[in-house]
Amino acid sequence: MKRLVSSLAAWPVRRFNLTGRTAVVAGPFTWLLLFFLVPFLLVVKISFADLQLGIPPYTELATYTDGVVHVALDLSHYAFLLTDSLYFATYVNSVVVAAISTLLCLLIGYPMAYYIARSSPASRNLLMMAVMLPFWTSFLIRVYAWIGILKNNGLLNNFLMATGLIHTPVELYHTNAAVYIGMVYSYLPFLVMPLYAHLVKMDMTLLEAAYDLGAKPWKAFWRITLPLSKNGIIAGCLLVFIPAVGEYVIPELLGGANTLMIGRVMWNEFFDNADWPMASAVTCAMVLLLLVPMAFFQYSQAKAMEEGR
Repeated sequence: MKRLVSSLAAWPVRRFNLTGRTAVVAGPFTWLLLFFLVPFLLVVKISFADLQLGIPPYTELATYTDGVVHVALDLSHYAFLLTDSLYFATYVNSVVVAAISTLLCLLIGYPMAYYIARSSPASRNLLMMAVMLPFWTSFLIRVYAWIGILKNNGLLNNFLMATGLIHTPVELYHTNAAVYIGMVYSYLPFLVMPLYAHLVKMDMTLLEAAYDLGAKPWKAFWRITLPLSKNGIIAGCLLVFIPAVGEYVIPELLGGANTLMIGRVMWNEFFDNADWPMASAVTCAMVLLLLVPMAFFQYSQAKAMEEGR
C-alpha cells in the first residue's frame, strides 16, 4: 500500500519532468489558479457583459451566428464608475477607513508584538494563544457581540453610567467610531502575528552593542529595532489593509446609513439591484485599486534591494 501511495505521489514528477522544488510549489499554485484566478477571470468577463432579465442575468460576450463570431464588450459600467461621484466617494472612503484602521492596528499591535517577543518562552505561547483566541469564534458572532456592547443601552454605556462617568448614553452604535472599533478588534491579530515573527528572531546582541556605545533605549529602538522589523510592519499592514478595503460585515452591522464602503456597494449591486455586470465592474476596479500600488511598491522594494547589493 505504501509503495502504491508513493508511486502515485511521484507520478506527476516523472510525467512532467518536475524538479523537487517545482513539484512542491506546483500544488499551491494550482490551488490559486483554480480557486482564485479562474473565478476572478469570470468576474472580469461578467463586468464587460450587459444586464438582462433571465438566468444568468447578463449577456454573453461572444455569439456565433451564421458562421460569424460576434464579440460585444460593454464598457458603460466602467465609464459610469469614472463619472459617478458616489462611486468615487465610496472608493476614497473605503481607502481612508482601511488606512486609519491599519494605522490604529499598528499603534496598538506593535507594543503588543514587542512585549510578547521579549517575554519568556513559556509566556510567549500563552500570549500568542490569547491573540489567536478570537479566531476560535465565528467572525459574525464577534461583530454581533459588539452591537450588544456599543448600543445606547449596551454594556459599555450601562457600565459608564453606573460608575457616574457619564449621565447620558454615548452615541457609538451606527457611527464611524463603531466601524473603527470593529475593524481594529477584528484585524489586530493579522498585524500582531507577522510582526511578532520578525521581532522574536531579532539578534539581541545588536541592542547590547548599542547600549554599550551609549545609545539611549529610545534611540536604540529607533535606529535598530524599528528598521529590523520593517518587513514585519509591511506584511502586517498589508494583511490588515487589503481585506479592510472590501469589508462588508462590519460597516453593515456597526456603521450607519452614511458609512460608504465598497463592500456594501458590491452587495447592493449583486443582491438588491441584481446587476451582476455593474457589481463585477466595481469588484475589478477595487482589485486594480489595490494591485497597482502594491505592484509599484514591490518594484521599488526590488530595485532598492538590487541597489543595496
